[in-house]
Amino acid sequence: MATRLSDTSHEALGLSGDDLLSMYRTMVTARLCDEAAFRLNRQGKAPFVVPVSGHEGCQVGTAWALERGRDIWLPYYRDVAVVLVAGMTPKDIFLGLFAKADDPSSGGRQMPSHWGSRRLSIISHSSPIGTQLPHAAGIGYAVKYRKEDAVVACWFGEGATSEGDWHEGLNFAGIHRLPVVFVCENNHYAISVAQTKQMAVENVADRAAGYGFPGVIMDGNDVLACCRVMKEAVERARAGEGPTLIEAKTYRFQPHTSDDDDRTYRTREEVERARHNDPLIRFAGYLKEHGLIDDPGLQAVQAELKDEIDRQIDEAWNAPDPDPSTLTRHLFAEP
Repeated sequence: MATRLSDTSHEALGLSGDDLLSMYRTMVTARLCDEAAFRLNRQGKAPFVVPVSGHEGCQVGTAWALERGRDIWLPYYRDVAVVLVAGMTPKDIFLGLFAKADDPSSGGRQMPSHWGSRRLSIISHSSPIGTQLPHAAGIGYAVKYRKEDAVVACWFGEGATSEGDWHEGLNFAGIHRLPVVFVCENNHYAISVAQTKQMAVENVADRAAGYGFPGVIMDGNDVLACCRVMKEAVERARAGEGPTLIEAKTYRFQPHTSDDDDRTYRTREEVERARHNDPLIRFAGYLKEHGLIDDPGLQAVQAELKDEIDRQIDEAWNAPDPDPSTLTRHLFAEP
């Protein structure tokens, strides 16, 4: 049976008040980028949007336990907050959304939200679901073979666990005791398919036993609980003890993408109930409880970040488009 973990304190994690405020600002930045992207989509400026709203807690919490410049990140398309922690900026995100030449993920050649950065050690994934899992296992094998001091982290939704790539990645990682942490952001819907139609088990993390390593279930809307679980898994991987499967129980507030109508498979009442467990509201309450910020301070953070994001969006929108003469770059062998 998978282990369950819930609330923890920031002192136990070695996090300062400044750390917590930085984590909160990253969560708010992800939410504001989400809201801006949907507005741009409705204006005809952004062709395709994958929302993050609702997932900010598990993404920031798990990503915070990694080290920039040392560890390797394999996010999936919903992981706006993960790539922000890794070092991407809102401008980087919107350069990709607008398919601009300076898009760090692909130079404007890839779908939006297909993150990649050699500089930040973010490994690009493919549109077929779950393909980043065997990539993570392969990279983990290389890290172990070369005796490098790095941990590989791989994020995905619970829908990806229905793919053969998921099994192959976890099985290989378990056999070779690779330094990989697998993070399932379980929002209970694989697009429109409910979890009960995807699997006969209640918890994805219960499956870890079949691969020979621990599985941990956590409250994905509790950013500190997510940080605690991930920190322990990263330490375990770095010590040579092998992989961990983490399942963060969360919920997405928006449709699967801007092309999805979620009213066809879930009620407005269900979504509204989930919003009462918003990770941003919960974390803001924790910050206020510990005297780190007050309501005017929260409003000031929101206003400051919105102005900064709007400025970066304008910069991205006015950035140059790709030169048509470079169309075949990265497709064929080059001199």
